[in-house]
Amino acid sequence: MKKYLVIGNPIDHSLSPLLHNYWLKKNSINGVYDKLKINGEELEKLILRIRDKEINGLNVTVPFKKDIISYVDKLTREAEITQSVNTILLSDNKIVGHNTDILGFQNSIKDLNYNFEGKKVLILGSGGVVPSLIFALYNMKISTLTICNRTKTKAENLKNYFNQNNFEKFGLNKITTVDWGVVPEFDIVINATSIGLKKDDQLGLDFSKVGREKFFYDVIYNPKETNFLHTGKNLGNKTENGKKMFLHQAAEAFKIWHNIQPEINEEVSKLLD
Repeated sequence: MKKYLVIGNPIDHSLSPLLHNYWLKKNSINGVYDKLKINGEELEKLILRIRDKEINGLNVTVPFKKDIISYVDKLTREAEITQSVNTILLSDNKIVGHNTDILGFQNSIKDLNYNFEGKKVLILGSGGVVPSLIFALYNMKISTLTICNRTKTKAENLKNYFNQNNFEKFGLNKITTVDWGVVPEFDIVINATSIGLKKDDQLGLDFSKVGREKFFYDVIYNPKETNFLHTGKNLGNKTENGKKMFLHQAAEAFKIWHNIQPEINEEVSKLLD
């Protein structure tokens, strides 16, 4: 039986096993998918288990998407540019790190039929998924991008990474940062922090003056409505959680491992409700 894992810390909230085990059964694949909470010292040991074919595939979530890079042999172009890996496979005896978050986010927005072109975007956070969001956002031809993080130096480091490392050819040269607590003008605001995983989590930002008809997007999918999204909705704005992104990035990972494009339909979507 093939074995697959998602690793992270925290990991209890992850619905990846529910989704992947459904697809495994639906496609008659003899395999099982579990979740595992680990610390950073255990990454090397897990990679050895992949080399020994004890584990057939690995998903990586917060906070290890960058840390895991030290232990892989090869990165895909997207993983190299973003320095972010969320899917791992042993291919031709090489550990390959993939990034499916980029397509996951882009396809989730396609599902919504929402046009990002020419929009001003504010990202809250600078952690594991943010480089993938940046890459995807510029693929979607946004006009400006601002990053706001509690520790501003992390936002600055991310800005400098994209602005100074010859990423102009990807359009990634328009990033600015603001202090936490400052809410600049935006059309779209994305919560890419882990603030919201707990019911009482509050970002502590004042969105009361941003106006209506904005788009509040949260990469968190469990719970379905964070306080961030609840605030956005009450202020008369469009809101969306990370469920569709989660589904699409998972589908891309499943395709990498099994060479099968799993179906995303209403039945699959209801699994996560």
